[in-house]
Amino acid sequence: METEAQRPTLPQNQSHTKPLSRLNSYVANTRAGKWFKLSQRNTTFTTELRAGTATFLTMAYILAVNASILTDSGGTCSVSDCVQLCSDPSIALSACTGPLLTVKQPDESCKFDPVNPGYTACLDRTRKDLIVATVASSLIGCFIMGAFANLPLGLAPGMGTNAYFAYTVVGFHGSGSISYQNALAAVFIEGLIFFLISAVGLRAKLAKLVPKPVRISSSAGIGLFLAFIGLQNNQGIGLIGYSSSTLVTLGACPSSSRASVAPVVTAANGTISLLQGGTVSGDILCLSGRMESPTFWLGLVGFVIIAYCLVKNIKGAMIYGIVFVTAVSWFRNTKVTAFPNTDSGNSAHEYFKKVVDIHTIKSTAGALSFKNIGKGFFWEALVTFLYVDILDTTGTLYSMARFAGFTDDNGDFEGQYFAFMSDATSIVVGSLLGTSPVTAFIESSTGIREGGRTGITALTVAAYFFLAFFFTPLLASIPAWAVGPPLILVGVLMMRSVVEIDWDDMRQAIPAFVTLILMPLTYSIAYGLIGGIGTYIVLNLWDWGWQLLGHYGFVKTTNNSQVNGVLQNQHRPQSPTVKPQQVDV
Repeated sequence: METEAQRPTLPQNQSHTKPLSRLNSYVANTRAGKWFKLSQRNTTFTTELRAGTATFLTMAYILAVNASILTDSGGTCSVSDCVQLCSDPSIALSACTGPLLTVKQPDESCKFDPVNPGYTACLDRTRKDLIVATVASSLIGCFIMGAFANLPLGLAPGMGTNAYFAYTVVGFHGSGSISYQNALAAVFIEGLIFFLISAVGLRAKLAKLVPKPVRISSSAGIGLFLAFIGLQNNQGIGLIGYSSSTLVTLGACPSSSRASVAPVVTAANGTISLLQGGTVSGDILCLSGRMESPTFWLGLVGFVIIAYCLVKNIKGAMIYGIVFVTAVSWFRNTKVTAFPNTDSGNSAHEYFKKVVDIHTIKSTAGALSFKNIGKGFFWEALVTFLYVDILDTTGTLYSMARFAGFTDDNGDFEGQYFAFMSDATSIVVGSLLGTSPVTAFIESSTGIREGGRTGITALTVAAYFFLAFFFTPLLASIPAWAVGPPLILVGVLMMRSVVEIDWDDMRQAIPAFVTLILMPLTYSIAYGLIGGIGTYIVLNLWDWGWQLLGHYGFVKTTNNSQVNGVLQNQHRPQSPTVKPQQVDV
């Protein structure tokens, strides 16, 4: 038996870590440690816990951001949630009597500014439901990814697809082509199709059918789209406003200096009336006081905090900026308060004071409807969801596996089958709970950088999402100007893919640019993809035609590559150091 004198003397810092070493050694030799292959992947239990914590901190912003974006669609709220009001809004309904006063029955306009109090209350309930739906779908996705795929990847409703869901498919407060319930049905079917595609191993082949420049630029285009949202009033810091002459201009004026905009038509007699079927916008027109909005300057501070943390590579950069701006906004009777002295503000503050509350989903769970499955808009949304999911998930999973050193010479990696299956399963579960498609998060790279190599990292993220279940009042009280800065900086992170585009080759540069520019400026991811793919086809039709003719012998060439080589070099300028007469023909 070894005596005390015979034992080697450990350095002071090593003696402090010895209990952790014992814990890591014990866990590595348990059945769980062998299942997760801790020793084989050269990692430890405590390293995995630290990696999971880092991953959660970098993706926790999705809890507030996703719920806010999806709530803009209106959720299950409708005209039936609006309440009767007096023709003079300043007079209570009970006192609405007299020759000049009438009770106003709710119509479609009640969903838009000035938003009906009943509809606003419904939106508040929906946002709480969507926070829980985001937590639950993320938790389930991370658990499946960790337990079955054994990969250190976190899953949550994807940025980009949630914006497409809310602003293009359903539209702001339900002004889009299909309803929220139909959109959930499209996501549900898309998830099932993705599940089948993953089961038979076709997802990578389908992703490659999309032209390379469009495939590369789509993530950057989505980033620009998200940044554009984060710069506006409804879901951001309010820097960009509406201009009747230039469409967009500098905003950031106080709420008291904003006005709504409505489409109008002028009759032959000069009478101006609201365009039939037109909707009133949010308070997007800045009348005066540009750059004087207190909430804008507070949001700008949050932007600087997040940006500085990203520069210094500090883990949890997004969450630190959100927490600071939100904490300042929670004080009442200030110019930046999230709880103004109004009925809705008072109600929100009462819920906030609960701090801990287990909120049950009341309206969004099981809300999907297949009523309009035969309409073209439904299938357009479904195909776009499927394409974006295949592209986003495939790109994220392979890039993260390559970053972690899991890939082989063919680019494949251990656990990829279950990784795609877990993603597809999460999409189906998320649609049943009421949220947009779930996908693997690129922020998982943070945990991998911290040393995460097994599914324990993903299970740690799932545990943090479980804790978030109990803090719905706090998450529901995060204001738009706290959400805007991370949206803008997520756009920065998503722009990195443009370096992979060959900007010297116009056949790649033009479709890529069309995809990039159309997504934010048409407020639609689908239009950007359609524009990019259409441009790519048009620019390559001539080459494809010559190749086809050469293939069937209509063009006399030595071989098809000769035609291709001539055509591909026509657009390239000759080197100035080579004179034309020096080239052998």
